[in-house]
Amino acid sequence: MSTLTRDERSGTRVAYANALVNILLAVGKGVVGILAGSEALVADAVHSAADLIGSLAVIIGLRIARKPPDEDHPYGHGKAELIASTIVAGFLVAAAVEVGYTSATSLFHSPTRPESIAAYTALAAMVVKELLYHFNIRLGRRLKSKSLIASAYDHRSDVYSSLAAFIGIGLSLLGHHLHIRWLLYMDSVAGIFVAILVLRMAIEIAKDSLQSLMDRVVLEEQDLLPYRRAAEAVEGVQSIDEIRVRDHGQYVVVDLEIGVDAHITVAEGHDIATAVRSQMRQQFDGILDVFVHVNPYYGEEER
Repeated sequence: MSTLTRDERSGTRVAYANALVNILLAVGKGVVGILAGSEALVADAVHSAADLIGSLAVIIGLRIARKPPDEDHPYGHGKAELIASTIVAGFLVAAAVEVGYTSATSLFHSPTRPESIAAYTALAAMVVKELLYHFNIRLGRRLKSKSLIASAYDHRSDVYSSLAAFIGIGLSLLGHHLHIRWLLYMDSVAGIFVAILVLRMAIEIAKDSLQSLMDRVVLEEQDLLPYRRAAEAVEGVQSIDEIRVRDHGQYVVVDLEIGVDAHITVAEGHDIATAVRSQMRQQFDGILDVFVHVNPYYGEEER
């Protein structure tokens, strides 16, 4: 049984904390929203409920991603996190559709004034979610965990949705106080705005995760340059004929074609390739594996 690193334990603890907070927020906002008569806060509660399912997907993804490579999965299980991120995005899309539909239909009914406690609840949710965003984004970037980063942006979308709910509730209360009927609809309008924010964030998360699931290759030369220089620094490497770096969740897989002296033995060429693989894995923590293909290299006078 593998031993968890300190960072992995931190990631798991944050994922469980996300789930716990989302339970409390979903229940709290839902109960207050219903009792206070706020469409925007109920919509925000639906969002938090979707976040809860997303948090559970992240926990499962993290646990699977930690499993070492095996016979069926020689590249490891890092893509489990990408699948978890995609699941998060899927639930966000579902939440956005539900929130948008509910809020839009309420525009065709007589508006009601929400209670002021709904505004205080939305404000408290904003503070909690902003704190969670910063915890998740820092840890996710350190671990290179796409699922934690997805959760971080999910928390940030919650901040915006709670802000929209807060503004909508506030305008509705103002409309009641000033006897301006159309302002009473702002609670429902805020719910629609929340749905748009959630949908936009879900699309961004899904797009990034699906790109990686389809073995997205790092194409930018500035990103490839550190890998190229590390391989070129190995004694016996005459040229780098081709280099590809594939995104694999928390890690990357490097495919290299190197040129070595055409007149050395096969064993010597193999030793150089082994040295390249060892050097790159030692130098870059984010490399899962390096595959090196050896090509013959001829000097200018032999070409």
